[in-house]
Amino acid sequence: MKTLHVELGERRYPIHIGPGLLDRVELLAPHVQGREVMIVSNETVAPLYIDTLRRGVAGAARIDSVVLPDGEQYKTLEIMNRIFDALLRVRYSRRCVLVALGGGVIGDMAGFAAACYQRGVDFIQVPTTLLSQVDSSVGGKTGVNHPLGKNMIGAFHQPLCVLADTATLDTLPDRELSAGLAEVIKYGLICDLPFFRWLEQNVELLLARDGEALSYAIERCCRNKAEVVSADEREGGVRALLNLGHTFGHAIETGMGYGQWLHGEAVATGMCMAAAMSQGLGWLDDETVRRIERLITAARLPVAPPSQLSSERFLELMAVDKKVQDGRIRLILLHRLGSAVISDDYPQPVLQATIANARGRHG
Repeated sequence: MKTLHVELGERRYPIHIGPGLLDRVELLAPHVQGREVMIVSNETVAPLYIDTLRRGVAGAARIDSVVLPDGEQYKTLEIMNRIFDALLRVRYSRRCVLVALGGGVIGDMAGFAAACYQRGVDFIQVPTTLLSQVDSSVGGKTGVNHPLGKNMIGAFHQPLCVLADTATLDTLPDRELSAGLAEVIKYGLICDLPFFRWLEQNVELLLARDGEALSYAIERCCRNKAEVVSADEREGGVRALLNLGHTFGHAIETGMGYGQWLHGEAVATGMCMAAAMSQGLGWLDDETVRRIERLITAARLPVAPPSQLSSERFLELMAVDKKVQDGRIRLILLHRLGSAVISDDYPQPVLQATIANARGRHG
């Protein structure tokens, strides 16, 4: 097991990474001892791991659970209300702890529910997908989607700890594993060139679920994210760099209907579009863009957006984004490989050409 920490003063918390952590009572006991515990999971993950997790929180005064439907399309206020129903039905107090057992959707919804219930209660992240283990479970971003925009309703609410049991990846579908690799590649692109080079050499090992390679990648990503979150918890500056490809990607997810494209698939395409736009601004050369696309393709991820979205619709969707300021779409671009920048000072025709050219790749 490896343990990292997100350094936020009195709210400092650990990230535990390794196989077989779900029933490690000593990791969870300090956070649940004598308290009410509500496990939040989904219909796919709960049958696999909820009984094991119950043993891990055995020191709690009471343990209950709520199981939600599985899928991005269910990441809504209406479905999240089922968590409140479960908490109120059993009259949980402000000393309760919510435990998010699942991927990014469950983590975001359980965290947001914890931020809201009785004006804020504790929660623990137990991520079971690669995407959630390397990214979404760390940093305290919580929320739900709205038909007009992804993650537009939410709150910053940090967990007590993150328990990334790498053994849960054994049951992850291949498509979900590849989707998680998009967020892994992101760290190499924005701030860790040596890691990008490592990924070029080891992406097949990751796809083959090599335990040592997966543990190394998860730890490397979590270490990078923990450093960024510790420096900028609420995304006032450098943390925004973690959104490389996300503004393009969120437009795809919203435009196609939540759940049609997995988040990682949309982000992968978004990162290719960000690289192409960076080339259009003269920051990247053609070979670097091809190199990025080769790695994303090797990870079995798409490099072009869906042809169903017109260029005009794409721009409309991008304009409904948390990163829009004063009417300008702030984009995360690549000044060079391994170095990202935040920019809203770019010629609009370059953005328009980026979208048109990406759509044109479908012929």
